[in-house]
Amino acid sequence: MAGPELLDYEIVDVFAPRAFAGNPLAVVFDADALSTTQCQALANEFHLSETSFLCAPTDPGADYRVRIFTPSAELPFAGHPSVGAAHTLVRTGRLAAGTLRQECGVGVVDLLVDDDGATLTGATPTLSEVRPSTALAAAVGLTPDDLAGVPAHMAGCGLPFTYLAVRREAVDRAVADVSALDALGVGEGVSVLCWDADAATAYVRVFAGDLSWDEDPATGSAALGTGVWLVATGLLPGEGTSSYVLRQGERLGRPSDLTCTVTASGGKAVSATVRGTVVPIASGRIRVP
Repeated sequence: MAGPELLDYEIVDVFAPRAFAGNPLAVVFDADALSTTQCQALANEFHLSETSFLCAPTDPGADYRVRIFTPSAELPFAGHPSVGAAHTLVRTGRLAAGTLRQECGVGVVDLLVDDDGATLTGATPTLSEVRPSTALAAAVGLTPDDLAGVPAHMAGCGLPFTYLAVRREAVDRAVADVSALDALGVGEGVSVLCWDADAATAYVRVFAGDLSWDEDPATGSAALGTGVWLVATGLLPGEGTSSYVLRQGERLGRPSDLTCTVTASGGKAVSATVRGTVVPIASGRIRVP
């Protein structure tokens, strides 16, 4: 009797300065025949923050298609699954290094892949009105005295997040209040951060709605939106291209480095990129549900 059908997969650490840091990702190859229910079952089995399922493209302008799942839901787009999937395709010889065009739920996005990692160009920037900083602070267990005096916005480049600037010592005290965050409508999550203008670096913690408001060690989609927010609040110039770095995941024991750019015109962000290294950790075969 034939055995169960198996699929090849890899585990990689994304935005990782070393192995066993950054954000872990499962990458499942040749997933075209999988149903949504089967993808969801496999993502729940891996039980990482996200799993990328690689398929043939349906858009003639794309090199491949990716479906991205958390343990409980499918996402139209996410940063670390995109960076990790693109680099893994190149490292395993399935595609050549250079610019790859990835088809996903928000359309086709570009990634530039080299030996160490990949740079993701986000979708069209979006920016909402100013959000209530005091209520946001309370929803992450902080007080008005912890605020850094910078307006909070919901912003994104494919997925919207809400950005709350606080004092450095307050970042590590943040604790997500699930019901309060649900009631506020913060998009995909809230980024609690401290901005160091001299170093153009933010120390960040991200609480993600698709993780039931748990903390994420590295969030590429939120890193892209950070640039939109930085321009909107005047923390980065409203003309030209600026670079910035996010440090995330340190409190989880998974330090992550996200190297970013944002390009602005007329005081508004028009594009953003995020780059990260990708470190292979494991490979194997998994049973098809």
